[in-house]
Parts: sequence; C-alpha cells; structure tokens
Amino acid sequence: MSDPESIAQEQLRLENCAREPIRTPGRIQSHGVVLGVDNRTREIVYVSENAGGLLGHTLEDPNLLAALETGSAIDPIRIPFADGLYDVIVHPGTTRTLIELEEAVVGMEYVRTAVVGAIQRLSSVRDVAELRRAAAREIKAITGFDRVMVYHFFPDGHGEVVADERAEDMEPYLGLHFPASDIPTQARQLYITKLSRSIVRTDDPGIPLLAIADDPTAIDLSEAELRAVSPYHLQYMRNMGQASTVSFSLIMDGELIGMITCAHRETRRLPVLLRRSIEVVASQLAMQLDAIGQIDRLKHDVEVRERRAALLAPLFASDDMVGTLLRGEQTVLDLIPADGVALRIGDEIHTRGAVPAQSELKRLIVTVGETQVATHMLERDRPDLAALVPDAAGLISVSLGAGNCVMFFRNEVTRVVDWLGDPGPDNRPDPLSPRLSFSSWQESVAGTAEPWGTVVDEAAQLGQELQGALLRRAEARLAELAMHDALTGLRNRRFFADNLERALQERRRPDSVSLLFVDLDDFKGINDTYGHDAGDAVIVEVGRRLVASSRTADAVARLGGDEFVVVCEHTTPQDARSIADRIVAAVGVPIAARGALITVTASCGIVTADDATTGAALLEAADAAMYRAKAGGRNRVAI
Repeated sequence: MSDPESIAQEQLRLENCAREPIRTPGRIQSHGVVLGVDNRTREIVYVSENAGGLLGHTLEDPNLLAALETGSAIDPIRIPFADGLYDVIVHPGTTRTLIELEEAVVGMEYVRTAVVGAIQRLSSVRDVAELRRAAAREIKAITGFDRVMVYHFFPDGHGEVVADERAEDMEPYLGLHFPASDIPTQARQLYITKLSRSIVRTDDPGIPLLAIADDPTAIDLSEAELRAVSPYHLQYMRNMGQASTVSFSLIMDGELIGMITCAHRETRRLPVLLRRSIEVVASQLAMQLDAIGQIDRLKHDVEVRERRAALLAPLFASDDMVGTLLRGEQTVLDLIPADGVALRIGDEIHTRGAVPAQSELKRLIVTVGETQVATHMLERDRPDLAALVPDAAGLISVSLGAGNCVMFFRNEVTRVVDWLGDPGPDNRPDPLSPRLSFSSWQESVAGTAEPWGTVVDEAAQLGQELQGALLRRAEARLAELAMHDALTGLRNRRFFADNLERALQERRRPDSVSLLFVDLDDFKGINDTYGHDAGDAVIVEVGRRLVASSRTADAVARLGGDEFVVVCEHTTPQDARSIADRIVAAVGVPIAARGALITVTASCGIVTADDATTGAALLEAADAAMYRAKAGGRNRVAI
C-alpha cells in the first residue's frame, strides 16, 4: 500500500484495533465453560453464563477439585462434567484460579502421536522454503484442515504467505502479502505468550461471563483457550470463507516472526492436547528457521569479509584510497551492490557509477553531515534529502569521520506486490471493515529502490575499516612529518640519526659508509642583507641542489639552520669525494630569491666510517672536517 489514502486508512485501522478489548472481551466461545475460583475460600466468583448456577457456591466437585490441585495450562486433565467429558485447563493466579472446561473431541486422542514422526521428518530439512512447505504439509495431514498456511512478518508489520498447503479446489494464497492490521500489534503480543489460538466457529455469538462483584468485561482472559473473538476478526474469517481456524506462533528471540494458520470451511475443532503437540512443532520450526538463518548469515558474512579484505588489502601498502575503492578491476560496488558511489576525502568528491551531479552531492553531503542514513524509500523517509537528489531512490550514507564519508545510491525500481485482496478502500464497505474479497490483487510500487537488506550493516562495517585506514594514514603522515624538515621537506636530524646508525650496522666491506657535513658560508650575512624570507628561499634551493647532486640512494637531511648532512652508503672514499665536489659546485651557482640573485658557497667535510665508528663519532669527525674546510678558505671540501 503506497498511496497516501490507503496508508492513512491502514493507520486508522491499526489505531482502532489497538482499542479493542481483546484481552477482556467479557465472553467466551460456546464450546466450553469457565469458572473463576477464589484461591483461599474456593468460592466460585465468576462463571460463564452456561454454568451460572455455580456462581457464588463453593467448589465441591471432586474431579474439579483434583484438577485444581494438579492441573496446569500446559497439561490438561480429562474429567466427566455435567453431561459429558471435558478437558480441564487450569491457570493459577495470585488470588484466583481460572478453570477452563473444554468439550473433549472424542476419537482424536491418539492423533498427536503423528507429531513425533512429523518432527523427525522436518528435522532433516535444510532449506527455508522447503522447511516451511513441509511443515504446512505435515500439519495439514495431522489436523485434517482444508488449508494450512505459514506467514512471515516483515519489519514494517505487514506479512506474506510463504507456504500454502490447501485442498485442490481452493484459491492459492502463496506469495500474497497482507497488511499489518490483519494481525494487529496487540494480537501479536498475545501470540508471544499464548502459543496457539483456536477459533471454532465464526458464527459463534459467544457466552457472556457472570461475576459476583467484578465487572465481567474487566476479567483478563489473555491466556484462556476459550477467550471470545473480536467481531472484526470473525467477519474477516467469514469473508475468507473460513468456519474454523487454529493458529500457532513462530517465535525467535522473543519476537513473533510469523505464524502457522490452519483454516477449515466447516466447523472443526482440535483437542487441546493436540494443539499443545503442534505448538511443539511450531517451536521446532522456529528453531530450525533460526538455525538455517544463522548458518546462511555466517556463510554470507564470511564471504563478505573475504571480499572486503581482498578489496582493502592494497591500503596497507598504499594510501591511495580512491584508486583502491573506485579505479581497480574490483571496486567497492562489487562489495556493496549499488548503482553508484560517492567518496568524499578531504575537499574532494570522487564517484563511480550512476550518482547525482557534483553540485547535488555537495549539498547532500553538507545536509547529511555525520548522520548515518539508510533507506530504500528516500522520498518517503527523508523528503528533505530526496529534494536534493531527485534521481536517487535509495541511499546509504556512512560517515568516515572528520567530514569524510561514503555514500551509496540506488535508482528507482518499480516493484509489483501481490496482495491477499485489495487492501484499499474499494474492497471494504467502510475504512474500518475487513476486506470483502481476498483474491490476488497487484499493486505497482514506484518511487522506491531495491531494499538494502544486510547491505546496510555491510556498508557500516566497510565504513569502520575505511575510517581505520584514514586514521592509519593520518598517523603515518604525522610520523612521516616527524622525520622531515618543515621548511625544505628534507629528512630531519631525528631521521638522520636513526638512518646513520642503521647504515653503520648494515655496512659491508669493501664498500663503506661516508658522511658529508655541509655548512653554508656566511649565511648570516644573507639573512642580514636580503631578509629572512630570502634566506629561507636560499635554504630550500640549497636543499634541492643537494638532492640533485647526490645519488638516488643517498639520504640528504637538514640538521637545522644552514647545516646539512648526506649519508652515502656503499661508497669508497673516492666516491664520497666526487659527490662532495658536485655539491659544493652546485651550491655555488647563484640563486634567484625574492627578486635578487644571491651567491652563496658551502664548506663540506667528509668522513668514511671504519669498523669501530659510531654514529655520534662519525658526525663529530665530519663536523671537524667541515671546519677545516672553512679554515682552508671556505667553498671547498676537506677530508
């Protein structure tokens, strides 16, 4: 139901159903008797009208007294009562005990033995659809009802007939959907604590309750087998051509996930012990569905994790997140099935597939902010966002922190929903009445995308890993910055010290490690003459020339001020001298800085390590050699 009028009327029906006193109808069904007994005095304080003569009397019937002492709701006791046999169901209370006497169904005492075989056969089924079909087939054979259906409930409350075993002349209902108001919220709550519900006759007016002092319509019959039925629901059943029904709960983790409903075109009643036995079958079915679902989810989760790990593996060797997610042979769209994806990293938005225009994306990202969004009905759920991206019907937005995010888009897909009768106003005498016809009716639903399902959680997990990758990248950059000189971009003193010690430990004969210590001559005069901005420009250019004059494997670092060092591995003293000469010559070429042509020279000291040399000793020796070069006239090399 997608049109506004149908949605509004469905909400009206749900509100009306919520007001129905289904727990306290003040009546019972006509195939039994109800007694309310005071626990202390044994006085019968309320009765159904068909036992009105007992009201106000003390309970004296020995069979009932024995049932009161030993009976329970789960384990009825059969006794003679009045002019027949009855199954006694006892519901102990704090101050009163509710006793139900349900007319025995003679001839079906041993039908429940077939339940054992049904459970054994169902236990070997591993497919969800086949398990539902098999359960409906087994229960139809046990109960003899014309039709047995299995319902599945969706998160929005509406349901679907997912199994339908029926007599050959009955209209098929398999695959048909029905609105939430068919089984409203308070009825579903009852099905969580009351595992079955028998409605024996849809034309049953019921028998009223009588009480000494209580208001009969205030007596809670929530757990009673004989509790009378909502007139709305009885009309619903009659419109479906049902004379009798029995329904059983399918409960998973305390939630009603579906039901098994048996329907018959003539009056048919199951004995209470058989209903209890089928409750066990329903519990078995729910547990198996849960187990199959968990196994399927586990397999799917493992597959998704493996594909996600394969996609993100390059991020451990590279920080190219955009290339990894959007440009490779396998992209993030192979992991998160969508029509398009937008990835915002910093100030840039990168896309792949069918996505809104950049201008629309920018407005969307600003509006969404850090909010997590997941919907396949964007226009209905977030009309404010739908107005920004009119071509998108489904959206998942996952924040990656610090203003970064990833968004997945799905286009509109027109879906056809098969309903168990037209749920709209044309199939009802008034908005609150049940549907008149339950023949299959199709609705085309536009403006929605394919539902995301488990993709929502998978996108969130991907987001967590991407956020971790961004954090690792930021930490790596901070670590890298800690090893670099802020002005020149060269390695700094910290890196130099670590790198020199490593080089000394790894050196091999006959090659050795040489250290060049470079200091600019009279750099203070440049700062005084041209200013510090020009001085900084000279330092940057000198650093560039040192790198250009060194070998690719050599490590150039700025110690601070106008002092530089070069670590040359796998060199001979002659190689080191050649590199030093190139450096001194390159530095001496005039430098254009801040509109001036500035000439600066450098003095360089060279030291080659021997076996006993430490990093600190090597640096001290190179520094001394540099000062010898200065003392020798500057703009030269000293060894």
